Amino acid sequence: MNVKELGALPKTIAILGSALFFVVAPCVVAGLIPWWITRWEFLPPLLGLELTRAIGLMSIIAGVPGLADSFARFAWQGLGTPAPIAPTASLVVTGLYRYVRNPMYVAVVAVILGQGLLFGDWRLVWYGALFWLACHAFVVTYEEPTLERTFGAEYQAFRSNVPRWIPRLRPWQRA
Repeated sequence: MNVKELGALPKTIAILGSALFFVVAPCVVAGLIPWWITRWEFLPPLLGLELTRAIGLMSIIAGVPGLADSFARFAWQGLGTPAPIAPTASLVVTGLYRYVRNPMYVAVVAVILGQGLLFGDWRLVWYGALFWLACHAFVVTYEEPTLERTFGAEYQAFRSNVPRWIPRLRPWQRA
């Protein structure tokens, strides 16, 4: 096996691992569980406003590609997966990560809340809020300390320039 083949092996494993984790985590959390809660049946629009359905659909449409892009970046650029058991070898700070530190969680919450708005179901809105709260606790207690230990000053610069949850308006450019 030559050096080029050895370099391709980790990337292939990272892609397969990310694809598997995508099916296990976001597809269950933002697809299967919302379906289980609602059976994707339309209720009257939230707050009696049909506009909430359009906002919900836009939220879903924005969240899905953002989620897919973030997963792909973990595999292609980070040579790892979003799963804590197979983390990236390098810090990913491109794409949506230039705007917000946690685009995967933001995207999943957008899809869940979008479904709540689209289907007019408060249960999904509450589920989305609880999911975000669980993500926040995980990020603060495990993910950020681990990234700081692993990537040191590189992560500190990223963290000090890119917000955790609310995207910045202009993309951050690494020095």
